[in-house]
Amino acid sequence: MNPKENYLHEFFRIFFANKKLVKRVFLIFAVIALILPLMLKQSFDITAQVIVQSKKLSQGDATTSLTQGDASFIPPSLADMETESNILRSPALIRQTISDLMAKGEYAPNTGVLSKLVTEPIKRFVTTPLREYVVNPVRDAFGLETDPVRNTDLDVFTQQATENLKIETLPGSNVISIVYSFGDPAQGTRFVAALLQNYLVNRQELQSIELPQSFYETKKKQYQVRLDGLEGNRLTLLEGVGSSDPKEEITFRLNAINTEEQALNLYQDRLLQSQRWLDYLKTALTAATNTSRLSEYTFPYTFTTTVDNIAFEDREIRQLGEQLTTQVSRYMNDLAIFKPGSEPMLLTREQISRTRQQFLKIVSNRIQERTNDLAVVTSVINQKTARIAEFKDRIHQLQVAQSKLAQMDTEINALHAAFSTYAQRFAESSSASLLNNDMSNARVLSPPYEPTDAAFPKPILIIPFGMLTGLLLAIAFVYVREFFDHRFKHPAQITHELGLPVLLVINEQDVMPNNPHKNWTVDSFVHWVRH
Repeated sequence: MNPKENYLHEFFRIFFANKKLVKRVFLIFAVIALILPLMLKQSFDITAQVIVQSKKLSQGDATTSLTQGDASFIPPSLADMETESNILRSPALIRQTISDLMAKGEYAPNTGVLSKLVTEPIKRFVTTPLREYVVNPVRDAFGLETDPVRNTDLDVFTQQATENLKIETLPGSNVISIVYSFGDPAQGTRFVAALLQNYLVNRQELQSIELPQSFYETKKKQYQVRLDGLEGNRLTLLEGVGSSDPKEEITFRLNAINTEEQALNLYQDRLLQSQRWLDYLKTALTAATNTSRLSEYTFPYTFTTTVDNIAFEDREIRQLGEQLTTQVSRYMNDLAIFKPGSEPMLLTREQISRTRQQFLKIVSNRIQERTNDLAVVTSVINQKTARIAEFKDRIHQLQVAQSKLAQMDTEINALHAAFSTYAQRFAESSSASLLNNDMSNARVLSPPYEPTDAAFPKPILIIPFGMLTGLLLAIAFVYVREFFDHRFKHPAQITHELGLPVLLVINEQDVMPNNPHKNWTVDSFVHWVRH
């Protein structure tokens, strides 16, 4: 072929030179494309969707109650969604669903004439007689373990349903899509609906532990007996210590101890101060009593009492002190006029002596009062010390009781938690909760419905694509044939291959006859195919 030749011209030359072959190959594939939708078995796609709302927390959580509103959930992960998909596509679940439908007479797949006459006999021969009468005897002769032979309709239907069931998680969501291809839309819809129902039942059984009701009744009685015993012990302990709330009473007692200790410190300071003043007054009184000099008429203490920064002075001591001072002053003045042994001086000295004795008597009485007050303060200190010790003993008693109560409360809470777990599992495994799906976190988002149009085959797609494929294959076949045909087709090949000039070209004079038949008739079509 000349490289400088027009390739489009060469394409059309080959195409029209072999148009008869192209037409026949194309017609064969066109007929196959037209017959294929009639020969293929129809298949309907039954779709449904399941949404997994969330993943439930541990069943043993004692803080959750049995109501739906208090259930705690967390978003499902990709692993959780894959687990849900595996539960849906489980062969055991599919087999159980088909078995239930077959028991009700609602599932009998029609395999078609071709499958009954060719496919099924081959499968049964390969799987059953060949293994039973050939493979197993040979294995038995060599001492090998033989394979069990089991090929029932339920197994076949389960295998077909597993192959035709497509289950996948929609990307980026918590929705599982179910697509089931089946020849009978009514049976397929019933199968998908039953599969979803069995899925919800099985996953509920996986999430909860279902035990006999008698087990829960026994646990309930044991719980009541144990709880009554613990509550009785708790009440006895509270009655023994005489308190309804040890913690609150301990707080009250501690506050009382704090108050009493503050007052006790004040009284102890007062006792120390009073003791020192009392010792001082006694020493001063003894010195004043033993002296006989008239010039030492005063007492080195004013008997002033300070209360709230206000000084209160003893009026009687003050009056006697002023009177004694006046008498001594007058005596000293008269001493310059009268003789010490004169009658006026003796009389004045006698008055000073009486006033002095009276003054010292009153001072002695005040010292006695302070001694008594000191005894009272000591008594108050002893009383407060005893009261603080009593409060501390009471607090120790309450603390011991509180420790025992804490142990009982821990045991009671553990008992409540254990019984709450049993009660939750019992509620979740009950039939009402299972049917209503109250505690389940999975829902049927889109229930299956019976389709009206077949998903396969689609003549609108098969016929055009079949004809286009036939045309392309016909052209490819012609080009393959042309590639292996080494005969000369045009003068340029002689010059190119042999290097000889072409002197004369004689064209074929036979002209193809026109179609003698009317257009769009059978004879016209046959003539077109043959020529």
